[in-house]
Amino acid sequence: MKITEVKVFVTCPGRNYTLVKVMTDTPGLWGVGEGTLNGSETIVAEALRHLSHLLIGRDPQRIEDIWQLLYRQSYWRGGPIFMAAIAAIDMALWDIKGKQANLPVYQLLGGKARDGVLIYRHGHGRDPIEVEDSVRAYMEQGYKVIRAQIGDYGGAGVLEQLPPLTPGTPSTKIFEPTPYLLGTPRLFEHLRNTLGMEIELLHDCHEQLDPIAAARLAKSLEPYRLFFLEDPLMPEHRESWPILRQASTTPLAIGEIFTSRWDCLPLFQNHWVDFIRIKPLHVGGITEARKIMTLAEPYNVRSAFHGAADIGPIAQSASVTLQSVIPNFGVQEWTLYTEAAHDVMPGACQVKDGYALPNERPGLGIEIDEDAAARYPYQRAFMPHVRRADGTVHVY
Repeated sequence: MKITEVKVFVTCPGRNYTLVKVMTDTPGLWGVGEGTLNGSETIVAEALRHLSHLLIGRDPQRIEDIWQLLYRQSYWRGGPIFMAAIAAIDMALWDIKGKQANLPVYQLLGGKARDGVLIYRHGHGRDPIEVEDSVRAYMEQGYKVIRAQIGDYGGAGVLEQLPPLTPGTPSTKIFEPTPYLLGTPRLFEHLRNTLGMEIELLHDCHEQLDPIAAARLAKSLEPYRLFFLEDPLMPEHRESWPILRQASTTPLAIGEIFTSRWDCLPLFQNHWVDFIRIKPLHVGGITEARKIMTLAEPYNVRSAFHGAADIGPIAQSASVTLQSVIPNFGVQEWTLYTEAAHDVMPGACQVKDGYALPNERPGLGIEIDEDAAARYPYQRAFMPHVRRADGTVHVY
């Protein structure tokens, strides 16, 4: 069997997605993958078109060999662009292998280690009362883990929103940490007083704090028994994680912008985190994500794969597939898609009683409708901008 073509699509059925279809010389056999990178979808698409010349004529069954070839071919290894492109190809090759075997991919990885993948949704509102209402609504739908946030990332620390400088560019959020540090513990005090201690709640700092502020927040949230505190620091602050870890027993999670095992390994070895937030989409696919989770297992680090709306149904299926089989599973972030996205990528995973179910169809269980994709052309988009009150550029 040989690869004959790599089709690349950038489509916007509600938001932009970068998709691939790897064709083979076996009639009716192809695989689908996803390389979406929020704000950089067309750049990944060009990387995929570039890499496709190395794939024509190769055996798609040699997944590990192709992964190593794509990772090492450029000499300048890694980075989010190339790792997303490699992930798209890797997913497509696993999809081919599953279809060839007439089995869902999770069966090829050893079979289910659990009946369903525990997922969490996003509860939010303008104040603690609205957040409580949002959390209760998800609880009534059967969700057992819920993220709680006031407003946008930064909560009460978001002082204002400035209009875009030019049409088609992002608005700018003005953020200051002190109101956020004061308001977040009040939010969780309210939620625990009204909802009790049993429901699993978590919170996302989105990297907006310095190390001492993050340690202060983790300590102040300790009485409210968070499932985890997400991204309290930027990955660049790796040497400061011991400060945060020693300040509190609040479980810690990071990793949604990691792109390799080498990003993860020091945090595992030093016991600085409890959950790792990678996902196959941005670390090179199912092949590499499974290796990372194997590295995490002896350090008692569990998965909490990133799964916000910037990940489409194909990448979501890859995440659910892997989290169905690994022993050190924690939770999966979850999003729902537009009807248009389902038209483009039919076959998304289903949810029952707060658990996602891996697809039982062969491969990843999802297809790409090329005609539907063409009906939703790419729309230029950028990541949000954030500044401090004095005008200094801040992290999103």
